[in-house]
Amino acid sequence: MSGRPVKHSLTLRGHRTSVSLEMAFWQAFREIAEAEGKTLNALAAQIDGSREADVGLASAIRVFILRRLSGG
Repeated sequence: MSGRPVKHSLTLRGHRTSVSLEMAFWQAFREIAEAEGKTLNALAAQIDGSREADVGLASAIRVFILRRLSGG
């Protein structure tokens, strides 16, 4: 498995954006979204809405995943 980020497009509240995450993060992100009964776009929008202005979306998604997997 490559450690290089892979870019995917997401739609957040009607606007397209690209997010680059490593494949392990994309897989975990998909699993969390599925477990919550949400689409990736919906979960990304939720994360986007709660992140601080100086934190990038990809970073916020990674931290969200790490916290979720660690039970935090």
